[in-house]
Amino acid sequence: MKTLSRTVFLVDDDEDVRDALQMLLRTAGFAVEPFPSALAFLERRDHKAEGCIVADVRMPGVSGLQLLERLAAEGERMPVVVITGHGDVSACRRAFKGGAVDFLTKPVDEQVLIEAIEAGFMRLDAQRREASEADEARALLARLTQRENEILDMVARGWMTKEIARAMGVSPRTVETHRANLAEKLGTTSVAEMVRLVLLARPPHTSP
Repeated sequence: MKTLSRTVFLVDDDEDVRDALQMLLRTAGFAVEPFPSALAFLERRDHKAEGCIVADVRMPGVSGLQLLERLAAEGERMPVVVITGHGDVSACRRAFKGGAVDFLTKPVDEQVLIEAIEAGFMRLDAQRREASEADEARALLARLTQRENEILDMVARGWMTKEIARAMGVSPRTVETHRANLAEKLGTTSVAEMVRLVLLARPPHTSP
């Protein structure tokens, strides 16, 4: 499996549908890698590959919804567009609960499918930007001393200089000196920006 920035991984056991969608998506400018089943996709999957998955719901072995849920459980961030010829409210709810970008019924409107895939790539781009910003924030915070990190955490909680000084048993002047160092190392005097950096580097759901 190749790694292409605009690749659609097309998973559908219906050969006619697969062929038709391949032609459509390639004409629309996407690279397409077709798979006749979810199992074939999982067996040949390159974990470094990125792209958008288009998966049919009703397939022998592993269904499209089971594929979606399995990828989500593994932390796979590739967007998934679900297509089906037998859609119902329950399947639709299950797809969106599993993180699907869209849930489309066959025969799929060509333009709607392309728009759903574009939305998937936009989600992927946003994830990349978020990961890059988090890396940059972690690199900035890694430059701080332990004491500066402690003060930054208190600043991010909205504590004033006198409160921080009292909690640490130091003078307000000492805290101000540390805050000046923080501003220099982080490249900002904005408390809002410092809070943003802390949340990017140490999102709440990762806290012990």
